[in-house]
Amino acid sequence: MAKKIGGAVLRFFIRAAIGMALIFVINSYVIPADSSINVGLNAVSFLTSGTLGIPGVGLLYGIVCCQIL
Repeated sequence: MAKKIGGAVLRFFIRAAIGMALIFVINSYVIPADSSINVGLNAVSFLTSGTLGIPGVGLLYGIVCCQIL
């Protein structure tokens, strides 16, 4: 049981770290600096990318894009 919980926690933190790194790379290198389509590096984006993984990062950018319409 403890091994199962430990594995789930480890996968969560790996997905969260990859998601936050992906957000940082997209904000820094892909999107122009004067653009308003930037996702912040905060607790909500950490939890979303940790729970959903890379699709969660896409969801965050989708929400930001819908806000500027």
